[in-house]
Amino acid sequence: MAGGGFATATANGVEFEAKITPIVIISCIMAATGGLMFGYDVGVSGGVTSMPDFLKKFFPVVHRKVEAGADKNSNYCKYDNQGLQLFTSSLYLAGLTATFFASYTTRTLGRRPTMLIAGVFFIIGVVLNAAAQDLAMLIAGRILLGCGVGFANQAVPLFLSEIAPTKIRGGLNILFQLNVTIGILFANLVNYGTAKIKGGWGWRLSLGLAGVPALLLTVGALLVTETPNSLVERGRLDEGKAVLRRIRGTDNVEPEFADLLEASRLAKEIFQQCTGINAIMFYAPVLFSTLGFGNDAALYSAVVTGAVNVLSTVVSIYSVDKVGRRVLLLEAGVQMFFSQVVIAIILGIKVTDHSQNLSKGFAILVVVMICTYVAAFAWSWGPLGWLIPSETFPLETRSAGQSVTVCVNLLFTFIIAQAFLSMLCHFKFGIFIFFSAWVLVMSFFVMFLLPETKNIPIEEMTERVWKKHWFWARFMDDHHDDQVFASGHVNGKKSNGKSNGFDPSTRL
Repeated sequence: MAGGGFATATANGVEFEAKITPIVIISCIMAATGGLMFGYDVGVSGGVTSMPDFLKKFFPVVHRKVEAGADKNSNYCKYDNQGLQLFTSSLYLAGLTATFFASYTTRTLGRRPTMLIAGVFFIIGVVLNAAAQDLAMLIAGRILLGCGVGFANQAVPLFLSEIAPTKIRGGLNILFQLNVTIGILFANLVNYGTAKIKGGWGWRLSLGLAGVPALLLTVGALLVTETPNSLVERGRLDEGKAVLRRIRGTDNVEPEFADLLEASRLAKEIFQQCTGINAIMFYAPVLFSTLGFGNDAALYSAVVTGAVNVLSTVVSIYSVDKVGRRVLLLEAGVQMFFSQVVIAIILGIKVTDHSQNLSKGFAILVVVMICTYVAAFAWSWGPLGWLIPSETFPLETRSAGQSVTVCVNLLFTFIIAQAFLSMLCHFKFGIFIFFSAWVLVMSFFVMFLLPETKNIPIEEMTERVWKKHWFWARFMDDHHDDQVFASGHVNGKKSNGKSNGFDPSTRL
């Protein structure tokens, strides 16, 4: 076994012994390729929708508006088309629907089979997209890709949180988001290259290369081990303990295994998209084109923002288990708010409906501000929007909780993807003010309502975090019982602790 040993104290004063074993690292890397596929899907759609050959074949109305230029159409409105937005958003609507089925398979079949199902959906969807002859075939492929997203985003964050040792759980979980950012960058680079292909088939190569991460996820799902949490949840206790020994690199797993059993016994008895990040990642080339960048410059600028996204996510991997979740979210809130307000001011002054006075200096400043915004998101809301939900739910509600997380995420992603180009047309520069206002709201939520979960064992989250939080504790049943017992009153009457059938000695 590789890696140094370390121990983590639980609420009961017991220690969980664990090593950073090769099987954990390899499993996490393979599983996180689900994020690579998701990221590629996010990045590729904006690039191909800015390619003239793609627009001419599937969206001729948009192609004519783009070719006509700002003289006949508003700079902000030339890409405003419901069909074009449906091409992007259909994936996320399908993902939203698939999440309900993925919650069931994650709970009853396990995390590993659910990732395998996701890989199969991805592969079939890629084939349909790359070979698309009409809009119906194109949308069908996107829907199947969306089903893959729903299954992968349900299973992968759970898998990573459950298999990782507590003290590096944040960093390993963020491998999912790191792969998302790498997928976006890979898609941007591919789009930049395929846009130069003569003959009108470059977009097919862009869509077809999604098969690379799809195959990686499928192969990875075949190679990784199932999580001990999932095995225990499904009653395979001996197998669960054996896997726990293997991934922790020690035979001393009784304390952690006891926690898993207790969680299983009980079982038998977010905002993220409102930051506007996916709007920018989906439509980055379209957005830069709207601001007056040439086609090559628009695609190149998307590559730059994609690279910043990747590098900034690496920052999160190294810092999330050191400085904590709240610090990253609050710092990023200030940075994102500032950059969006600056972008709105520049565009409000320099870019009107039928003229573009964006000089080279201001154009560079816009790109720098977008990169500033992307960097802040990449080390905060990007990875933590998946990490925090996956580590806070107890085992008895973890699959359902992750399903809600993915559903809400994909619902808002669908809304933003379907509405962004229309919002850009009507709000113009004000769209950045809209998103900055949401960033402000989200930052206040973090400041007052989000507890710190750094270095807390996943099965101890309820006792050590939620039951001690100033606000959320009031919704915990045990907390309410403690209040009743401590006050010596039941239903407003003086109690000796045994009236109305309540005996404190029998409390669980």
